[in-house]
Amino acid sequence: MPTPPAAVVQNNDIFSSTFLIGNVGAPFVIGLAVGYFAKKMLRTALFLGGAAIVLMFIGEYYGIINISDADLQHAASAATEAAKNSGGFLVDRLTSITSRGASAAGGFFVGFKFG
Repeated sequence: MPTPPAAVVQNNDIFSSTFLIGNVGAPFVIGLAVGYFAKKMLRTALFLGGAAIVLMFIGEYYGIINISDADLQHAASAATEAAKNSGGFLVDRLTSITSRGASAAGGFFVGFKFG
C-alpha cells in the first residue's frame, strides 16, 4: 500500500497551523470584530435613545407633547426585544461559520466584552 502524499497527511493534522488558522483563528477574529462592533453600536443606540427620551421629557415639561408612562414602557420593551433578537441573530450566524462554531461565538463574546 503506497503512503499518502505529505499534503494529504497535513490536511488531516488538527494541530497544523493551516487547520488552526482556518478553523479556529480566522472565525475567532471575525467573531471578535462583530462582537466589538455590536457593543459599540448598542452603546450608541442607548445614547441616542436616552437623548430622545430626555428631549421628550423636556417637551412634556414645556407642554409641547404629552407622554403616557404606559406608552413609554411599551416602547422600551419593544426596543429590548429587538436588541435580544439582533444579538441572537449575530451569534447564530457566527456559529455557522465553522463546523462547531465555538471559536466564532467565543470571539463574539470576547469582542463584546472589550467593546
